[in-house]
Order: sequence, then C-alpha cells, then structure tokens
Amino acid sequence: MKRLGLLRHAKSDWDDLSLRDFDRGLNDRGRKGAKLMGDHIRQHGAKWDLIVASPAERVKRTLEASELEISTVFKEKAYLGDAATLMALVSENADDAGAVLVAAHNPGLQELALTLVPTEGEDELFEEVMRKYPTAAFAVFELDIDDWSELESGCGKLVHFARPRDLDPELGPEAG
Repeated sequence: MKRLGLLRHAKSDWDDLSLRDFDRGLNDRGRKGAKLMGDHIRQHGAKWDLIVASPAERVKRTLEASELEISTVFKEKAYLGDAATLMALVSENADDAGAVLVAAHNPGLQELALTLVPTEGEDELFEEVMRKYPTAAFAVFELDIDDWSELESGCGKLVHFARPRDLDPELGPEAG
C-alpha cells in the first residue's frame, strides 16, 4: 500500500497585475493558511517521503510557509498539469517512496482526487472534494498499489480532507 497526499497552493497575491500567473506569490491570508496547513500536515501523523511540486512561485511560497521539511522535486509539468500528468509525475519520481505529497494547482488536483476514488468509494469526504478543492486544501489517499507504476484511476481511498477554514474559521470564504 502507498499513500498519496494532495496539497493545493495557498491563496495567491493579485496585487501586481503585471506578473505572469506563474510568478504570483501569496497574499497575507495565503501565508497564514499555508502555515496552518503545514502544522496540520505535521500533526496528521503521516510521514511523507517526497514532495513532487509545481515550480510556480505560489507553490514554492506555500511550501516555504508550511515549513514542511520534506525532500522536494520541482517539475515544470506539474504547473497546471491535469490528473494524468500528475499521476505520471508521481510514477516517474517516487521511486521507493511509501508516501508522496503533490503540491500543485487546480483544476488538476481536484481532477486527480476525483479520479483516484472508485465509484463504490464515493462518500461524504468525496462529496466535499467534488464540491470544491479550495486553496491550501489537503487530501490524503491510501492507494491499493505496491509500486508507483501501478498508480491509476480508481486505486485509492480518500481517508482525509482538510481546508484552512476547517482549522480556522477566519480563513473561510465568508471571512473575506
């Protein structure tokens, strides 16, 4: 069995409209959410062996603010990658890792989360992910595979899903 985590970048900064999408960092709320989610990921109890991440500035700043001390590989294809691309990146880079965290963007992360769960595994957590995969959201899947090359649609069970607003109501959408 393998474990896969999905972490969406935190809320990005739109103050400088001259920046390319790739170069946008985080706003204050994003930095706070990233730190909170980093604390949550550490407290959740899973040991992560590797992060496969988009090299976009907001992903780098999310990982920096989260203070996760995990070996990280940045892959250009993770920037706005779809589910198939993200699965391929994990398969190509995870080697012997037992637990891999992907730090990237929507819609690819949400698509991957929905792809991993078989129809019979759809439950309340799945419904939450289907409804919305907001910034700084974190999901954990237990995968019924022995090798990352076996990563495919329907091989996972969603066992955890957390959003910044679940941990601090001030980071919810109605908080501004």
